[in-house]
Amino acid sequence: MKFEQYRISDAIKSRLAELGFKRPTDIQFKAIPPILNGDDVLAIAQTGTGKTAAFVIPVLHLLVESKHYRVGRYQVKCLVMVPTRELAVQIAEVFHDIGKNLDVNIVGIFGGVEQEEQIRQLEKGADVLIATPGRMFDLINQQKIDLATLKTLILDEADHMLDLGFLKDIRDVQKHIGHRHQTLFFSATIDAKIKETAYSIVRNPIRIQISPEDPVSKNVSHGVAFIEMDDKRFFLERFVRQHEGSKMLVFVRTKVRAERVAAAMQRVNIATLTMHGGKEQGDRLTVMDEFKKGQVRILITTDVNARGIDIPNVDYVINYDLPDEPENYVHRVGRTGRGVQKGKAISFCSTEEKPVLEEIQEYLGKPIEELAINKADYQGIVDASEEIPADTNWRKLIADHNKPTEYAGKKRKKKKK
Repeated sequence: MKFEQYRISDAIKSRLAELGFKRPTDIQFKAIPPILNGDDVLAIAQTGTGKTAAFVIPVLHLLVESKHYRVGRYQVKCLVMVPTRELAVQIAEVFHDIGKNLDVNIVGIFGGVEQEEQIRQLEKGADVLIATPGRMFDLINQQKIDLATLKTLILDEADHMLDLGFLKDIRDVQKHIGHRHQTLFFSATIDAKIKETAYSIVRNPIRIQISPEDPVSKNVSHGVAFIEMDDKRFFLERFVRQHEGSKMLVFVRTKVRAERVAAAMQRVNIATLTMHGGKEQGDRLTVMDEFKKGQVRILITTDVNARGIDIPNVDYVINYDLPDEPENYVHRVGRTGRGVQKGKAISFCSTEEKPVLEEIQEYLGKPIEELAINKADYQGIVDASEEIPADTNWRKLIADHNKPTEYAGKKRKKKKK
C-alpha cells in the first residue's frame, strides 16, 4: 500500500511525496488506520522504524478535519509528552516538516531556556504541543496551558519516561485532562510495568508490536576491539583518520569523559562536538544543528543522544565506553543504519569492561565479532599517535630512562599528555 492510497488530506499526501515517502514502514502501516479511526493505540516498535511519522501523519490529518474547531487562548488540541528536550525538538521538526503546507500551530516547550517566548507562542493556543513534563507542569500551574479541550494525548518513548521517573507526571496529566480523549502510547520496549501503565491510561487499545527476533536493525554491522582504557584515545584518533569524512557518534559514560575525549582529539587537531546533560539548552541545540548539517562530523556524547533522536546519515557509532545497561547498547547503535541505510557499530572494550560485553552479547542473543589487533599493531597505533610528537613519545622516554648507562645521572621529564 502506498501513502497516496490512504484516507488522508491531499496536502499531506503531496508533502509526503515531496519528502520521498512512498510506502509506509511496518509500524506506520499498522498504526495509521486505527489512529485515523480515533482508537487508542499501544504501539511497541524498536528504534529507527518510523514511529514518529506513524502518529504525526494521522494526527495532522485529524487536525485538518477538525479545523472548524479553533483552539482558544492557551488551549491545546494534541499533546505529545516526551522524556527529553532533544526529542521534543526533533518531533516538533517532524510535525513542521510534514505539516509544512497546513494551517496548524505547532509549539515545542522544554526546560533550559526562558519561558517568555514559549508562553507567547502558547497564547493563541496550540494545535500540537510537544512538551517535556517539567516545563509543561510549570506552565500548567501558571495557567498558561489549558488541557480542558484536549482531543489527543501521545506518550512517546514511554519506556524511557518510566525509567526517568515520570510515571506520576503521566498520571497527573490524565487528571488535568479528565474527559474522554484519544491516547497513543508509543514505546521501544514492553515489560510488566510498561504494560500495566499503558493499560491504565488507554481504553481498549489497538495493540501493535513490531519486534523482530534481532533487537538491532539488520542494517547495522557490529565489531568489538579489545583496547585498554588509557589507550582508547589513540585508537579513536587512528579510526577517525582512517575514515576521514565519515559521520561518527562517539558514546562515553559521563559528561566529564566527553570533555576529556574531546580535549584529547583537539590536541591532535581533530574537530569534535560534545553533547551531555551539563550543557545549556542553547548550546545543545547549536551542537545538534552543526552535527546534523555535517559542519563537524564527530559528536562525542553521553546516553542523552542514545534514544529516539534521529540524526541523518550517521556512518559509525563508536562505543568508546560500553554502556552500563545492555539495553542501551541497542539504543546507541540504533542511531546508525536507519531506514534503508547501512551503518557500523564499533565498541572499544577494556579488560574491566569484559563482563559488560558478555551481558550485551547475552542480551543480543549472539556474539559480537572481534576485531583482532596483534600486539605489534596495537603498540604501533599507540606509538604513532600525534598527541605526543614521535621523537618524544612517552613510551620511548620511559624506555630510555630505564637504560642504566647512557642516561645515568640525567633526569628526563615526561611530556604531559
